[in-house]
Amino acid sequence: MQQIPVLCFPFAGAGASVYRRCQEYGSDTVLITPVQLPGREERFGEPLHTDVVTAVDDLLPSVLDRIAGSPAVALFGHSLGAVLAYEMAHRLCALGRPEVVKLIVSGSPGPWTQRRTRATGLTDEAFLAQVREFAGYTHPALEHPDLREMLLPPLRADVEMHENYRAPAGKPLPVPVVSVRGDHDELVSRDEAGEWEAATMGAYHHAELPGGHMYVVESPDGLMRLLDAELAGLAVRR
Repeated sequence: MQQIPVLCFPFAGAGASVYRRCQEYGSDTVLITPVQLPGREERFGEPLHTDVVTAVDDLLPSVLDRIAGSPAVALFGHSLGAVLAYEMAHRLCALGRPEVVKLIVSGSPGPWTQRRTRATGLTDEAFLAQVREFAGYTHPALEHPDLREMLLPPLRADVEMHENYRAPAGKPLPVPVVSVRGDHDELVSRDEAGEWEAATMGAYHHAELPGGHMYVVESPDGLMRLLDAELAGLAVRR
């Protein structure tokens, strides 16, 4: 049985290593394949993106290299990562190969929903306070002045990218979509997560996992069990 690569896109300010615990889980069904944006971890110092479409266009060649030879691929993204995964799914569907078997979006309203309150352009302290309110989470390193100076630029770029994103109208995906949220998420309601149903011409369903908005960080085992369940039948067929 061939594992299905799952391209995993991180939330704002995070690097690909946020999915390390998912990689360590071990699965015969899915192959966790984190996608690294420029400006963080091994890509530190590379120019940052502030536009989702530009970011996805830039990532596409390396993504295709990583999934070369796989007949099928799935995509997962949390918060900002959800819209990055959605845009990448459009690119891969347009190419026609590999087959996109499922898009799993997490902790996100539908791609057409805009935040009423923005953080872009605020002073550092106001920006971080607003991001804490958006995410319900902050990285301890942001409290350290030297580390903050290093981490703020990619976080600011990601937030700007997310806040300025405008999803293509009238272009639902021909791919099944699953929208996931933590069952105690106070930032994204069940109705907002359900907006993703309009993003697909295929099957849709909603799933909830124990935890708040950042259940991905707090309990990656729950996410891996969900990915296994969503993709198990598809992996058997290939």
